[in-house]
This record gives sequence, C-alpha cells and structure tokens, in this order.
Amino acid sequence: VMMDALDAGAEDFSAEDGYFEILTAPEQFSQVREALEQKGYTFESAEVEMVPQTTVKLTNEDDIKNMQKLIDLLEDNDDVQNVYHNWEMD
Repeated sequence: VMMDALDAGAEDFSAEDGYFEILTAPEQFSQVREALEQKGYTFESAEVEMVPQTTVKLTNEDDIKNMQKLIDLLEDNDDVQNVYHNWEMD
C-alpha cells in the first residue's frame, strides 16, 4: 500500500490498527485517490482536511473547558460545515 500511495503522488503515509493514513497536497488529492482506486483500494474515508503545522497544548482547566464549549457550539451550528483547530487534545 505504501509504495502504491507514494507512486501515486502521496507525500506521507502511516499505518495504525489495520488502517492507513495517506497525506497529500490538496491539489494532488484527486489524482492520488483515483490512482489507488484503479489499483483496487477502497476507502473508509477520503477527504481534504485542514491539518495544522503546529499545535497548542492547553493545560489550564478553564481554558480547556472554554475551548471545548466553543468547539461544541460551532459544531452544533447548522451553518458551520467543518471546524478546524490546532488545539492538541489528550
């Protein structure tokens, strides 16, 4: 799987618990997905996501509660399609 993904243009690859995570630049997403589908691979999930370059670890309990509340409120809002953040959750 790793070699097929990298040959298709993937930038990074990891395996965990029988699943594979393949990372690629957004503009390469369709090309990589189509190449892997042509080789017979199926996907549990395949989507373009915003992945942070750096993360922030919150240690203050009030900050953690406030951040979780904000994320929950945004996710519950029907007008919000996706919520991305760089908070490192434990």
